[in-house]
Amino acid sequence: MLFLKKTYTESNSELLSINAAVDLGALLLDGFGDGIWISAPSIALAERCSISFGILQATRTRISKTEYISCPSCGRTLFDLQETTQKIRARTHHLKGIKIGIMGCIVNGPGEMADADYGYVGTGTDKISLYKGQELVKKNIHAQTAVDALIELIQQHGDWVEPPQTV
Repeated sequence: MLFLKKTYTESNSELLSINAAVDLGALLLDGFGDGIWISAPSIALAERCSISFGILQATRTRISKTEYISCPSCGRTLFDLQETTQKIRARTHHLKGIKIGIMGCIVNGPGEMADADYGYVGTGTDKISLYKGQELVKKNIHAQTAVDALIELIQQHGDWVEPPQTV
């Protein structure tokens, strides 16, 4: 197992994130290394860990959280994409390793979310279609109940785990 280590002098975590992603992420994408060690004395350990896990997730070296694929939205989107994305994230953020595509329309949505495990795609005014991978499994669900239908779909395919209990 090979870990890539780099020391940074940045005191701004956003700048550290960008620089480390460029330096270390590129190497991971090229197949060099199995992990990273970011040394940055001015940045708190928890923040460095968060940046490290983000880089590992982005390079598919280590999957530690749910991944969301979403379009930027356009005039064809006939539901509130930002609000819906937040609702889906709130209900599914604990599903480690699952990719969920949230697309505004049927025109480009299925192609843009091609590698997603599950898809939520707008098909008309307040109408949603759900996908399992590339397969359309439910069509024209009302947007008001579509998030619940997405959760049911994830449960039916055995990818659901209950979220950790908060005290």
